[in-house]
Amino acid sequence: MLPLRQRYAFLLFAAITLVIGARGFYRLYLHIRRGRGDAESRTDRFPARLWYAIVTSLSQSRTFRKRTAVSFFHSFIFYGFVFYLLVNLADAIEGFVPFAISSATTPGAIYNFVADILSLLVLIGVIALVVRRFLIPARHDFRFNEKTLLHPDIQHGYITRDSIIVSAFILFHVGSRAIGAGARIAADGPDRWQPFATALSHLFDAQNAEAWRVFGYWGALGSVLVFLAYFPYTKHVHIFMAPANYLLARRQPSGVLPLVEINLEVEDQQIGAKRLEDLAWPRLLDAYACIQCNRCQDVCPATATGKSLSPAALEINKRMELNRLSKQSSGAESPQPLLQFALTPEAAWACTTCGACMEVCPVQDEQMLDIIDIRRNQVMMEGEFPMQLQSAFRGMERAKNPWGINHDRRMQWAEGLDVKTTEENPAPDLLYWVGCAASYDPQAQKTARAFVQLLNHAKVNYAVLGKKECCTGDSARRAGNEHLYRELADQNVATLNAARPKLIVASCPHCMNAIGKEYSQIGGDYPVMHHSEYLASLVANGKLASDPLDASITYHDPCYLGRHNGVYEAPRNLLHVLSNDVRELDRNRENSFCCGAGGAQFWKEEEAGSERISENRFREVKQRLADAGQQKTLAVGCPFCKSMLNSTPGKGDADEIVVKDIAELLLEGVQKKAGIASVALIEAAPSSANIDVETAPAILQEEPVVAEQSAANPIAANEIPLPAETVQRKKWQPNARTTAPTQVEPAAKTEAQAPPAGALTPSTASAPPPLLARKKWTPKASATSPENGPTTPIADAASLENKADEGAKAEPEPSTQPPERKKWQPKSKNPQA
Repeated sequence: MLPLRQRYAFLLFAAITLVIGARGFYRLYLHIRRGRGDAESRTDRFPARLWYAIVTSLSQSRTFRKRTAVSFFHSFIFYGFVFYLLVNLADAIEGFVPFAISSATTPGAIYNFVADILSLLVLIGVIALVVRRFLIPARHDFRFNEKTLLHPDIQHGYITRDSIIVSAFILFHVGSRAIGAGARIAADGPDRWQPFATALSHLFDAQNAEAWRVFGYWGALGSVLVFLAYFPYTKHVHIFMAPANYLLARRQPSGVLPLVEINLEVEDQQIGAKRLEDLAWPRLLDAYACIQCNRCQDVCPATATGKSLSPAALEINKRMELNRLSKQSSGAESPQPLLQFALTPEAAWACTTCGACMEVCPVQDEQMLDIIDIRRNQVMMEGEFPMQLQSAFRGMERAKNPWGINHDRRMQWAEGLDVKTTEENPAPDLLYWVGCAASYDPQAQKTARAFVQLLNHAKVNYAVLGKKECCTGDSARRAGNEHLYRELADQNVATLNAARPKLIVASCPHCMNAIGKEYSQIGGDYPVMHHSEYLASLVANGKLASDPLDASITYHDPCYLGRHNGVYEAPRNLLHVLSNDVRELDRNRENSFCCGAGGAQFWKEEEAGSERISENRFREVKQRLADAGQQKTLAVGCPFCKSMLNSTPGKGDADEIVVKDIAELLLEGVQKKAGIASVALIEAAPSSANIDVETAPAILQEEPVVAEQSAANPIAANEIPLPAETVQRKKWQPNARTTAPTQVEPAAKTEAQAPPAGALTPSTASAPPPLLARKKWTPKASATSPENGPTTPIADAASLENKADEGAKAEPEPSTQPPERKKWQPKSKNPQA
């Protein structure tokens, strides 16, 4: 027990510090509450949520996903502090009543042993992390890109200062408790159940043991009380906020964005997030749950390629700004927009929405969703977005596809193949969702044609929607244009509800994700799978048989197939059938690295950085296949991954690496099994222009050259499409603003020579149509902001509604050269500037 005076002093001290600490935690509550209501329930199925929070917290399972050694030391501190909740309570009682936990009983021995060992482990853990944090200069975990926007408090050394304060507190708190326990043993005698305290007891003698015991009491418990006043301001608050984040976590997968209800009748409706309070309250909780470990930054494709985006800085900047608002009324508007302190406009548009930051975060923060909300505000309220997105928006608005190619051409990919639409086959077992890429991009058309040939060979009863199909709106939604997404999605949902598909199979993971996961938010609930999953089932059921190819294959996990939808095994199962040399990339499965196309990046210039995202990924591919002694093949399962990795700068130095979709490879294997030689595709004529889909989304497409189908074998080699030109993405130039327009010339016509009997007979290549001139998408401004001048509210997107069907049947005016690309100016308030 403490002396009487010290007991009174301790009670007074505790009362003061507890009041200060309570005010600090109440301040946190007010800051979190200032966020808007969330569109999704965060408290449904509460018992399951509570169990998940307890198990995840106590197991530290998410922390151990990365940095095993560091997580090991961190677990010492975590488990020590969890048990110290009981230890501090028992120690506090000992100071006021004649109470002590003796090792003479079994429960007492267990308690004293665990408390003693954890005291030692906590001290070891803190010292190890301090050494790593401050004494190993090679560590990059706590460094930021020089382009990254950092809050002034971070620039003034807040993180370093906070880390020192927290480390010093833990060392003093636990060390004081250990000293007090050692002094007590020095007075009472050795205790074999407290080996660490017994070792420390030799530092004291009978004369000073009592004084050191009292010091230990005040040092341990007093430091906790003092720390309560500072606790709400430190990153150490995550010990409470992280479990809260687990308890209130989203139940939807990362590939599903929260739904935004848009009411065109409300003039002042706020869409997206401009200020802190525009974010949903769980994402303000994220700021306090953040451990500041920077793991999200480590896996971010934008950060890895030298761009200004850092998801870690985003969360830390949010917390710093919330701390600055301590004296502000909870109902007052934040003084600064998010794009002035949280991240730059350039950083907001650098996100590929790959979801790697959310996947790796130990506390399940939702950094990507913050960026999506910021984009929504920029597009639908401010009218500020990269200029190149206007072409994609207009294409989706008028022609129902981001390429802007006339909707009437949507079935040209299937010419020469026996592909029936739902009008011809109204009750198919499988509805193949072709997607815009496979409808208009010749490279993606190879995947679609290979897939349907495999379906024909397996005698699957399938159909396509044909011209009833339109863009899913994925790119529009990820770019922040929620209204345009809803126009497209609502049309598709109505079409699919009328078709009542038994099963939908998509060869584009973005389409699969939108239809299978996001359409359920607006009344469309369908069974959907990726074509690799369906093909794997056909192979497993013996409906398709393949021989191994003479190729070394490595596989790139698409973000929207793997990380967002958890499809990892099906593509690999197929590849192991197709090759005896399948190699895993270092970054694979949930740790896969993005190709750079997601988040509508495919339709705009990539932000300036040290390299292109696709180049970073392709360099890894080259290293993995460097020593392959046979055909080197990169297998993909997404048309955008195929295009990005096939056109990245480093691909020119590695022409021996062939990029193919899994369906194309399986078709080759099935043909080999059937004894049918594969037929190489005709190369583009020398006069054919290489079209840059970045500068000219309206890709030119020639009529496919198709030979007569073999009646004996529906998967005969002469079914392979023979496009007359190869569409390429322009080589990336980091500092180049634009390139000289490419003059489009008609492709030279070739005359077929008389072939031997049964050989492939290519038809004459038709000249490509002239490149379509793209008019810039100009939202209708209907309000003026006194602060920022003319703005573009929700009615911006409404202007799309009036023009949605305009041009769907008629093409825009032709032009002989692509429009010049204009550099996006982040500070411009007018997208037309």
